Amino acid sequence: MKVHFVGFGPGDPELLTVRGYRILKEADVIIYPGSIIPEESLSEFRALKINSHGMRLEEIVETIERYVKEGKKVARVQSGDPSIYGAIREQIRELEKRGVECEVIPGVSSVFAASARVKTELATSDTPTLIITRAAGKTLEEDEIEKLARTNSTLVFLLSSGKIGEISEKIMRIRGDEPALIAYRVSQKEEKIIEGSLSEMAEKSAGIERMAVFIVGKALKETRRSRLYA
Repeated sequence: MKVHFVGFGPGDPELLTVRGYRILKEADVIIYPGSIIPEESLSEFRALKINSHGMRLEEIVETIERYVKEGKKVARVQSGDPSIYGAIREQIRELEKRGVECEVIPGVSSVFAASARVKTELATSDTPTLIITRAAGKTLEEDEIEKLARTNSTLVFLLSSGKIGEISEKIMRIRGDEPALIAYRVSQKEEKIIEGSLSEMAEKSAGIERMAVFIVGKALKETRRSRLYA
């Protein structure tokens, strides 16, 4: 008995992995987070589709278990890549307690879809570290933005769309003005890409409250020739 956790990527079905696409084509049941992934994105898959938005962990686990034990091929769809704020460990732990085997298929993170869209790198020889984090909020009491800003790194913020101005101020106090990028629903029809400097981001991000990636760092505008070609 097995359930497949499929990383759906940033939203465009063409950015699914070949394996993820095949599993969704073969699935009898697809359980998806409707607040992030619209059902229309899954329209080509024939499976019964269940929107998990608003369901408690226990309900999701029970739903997966029931269909798996009925002999159905079940795909649990996760946005982006399941390993980044995917909240999959709780699901897998409970499912394995019930004898349900779990397989995780990675997906393209919105982080990398954003950098691909603007044709840039997030880690270079001069800025060798990439840090993915988030601002404090309902489920995180305290963040480490100012501490992380002191590192020579590209900073990527997820789940923080409503705090772009606050994040920018904290980073500017330490780094000064730097290149920045906001990618809203990258790869989807509502996509919006905003490029500029940290000092502009609060104003430019007006109206964007969720589903955006916020990237800060010199690597976004790196111009030095790579040492790879030295």
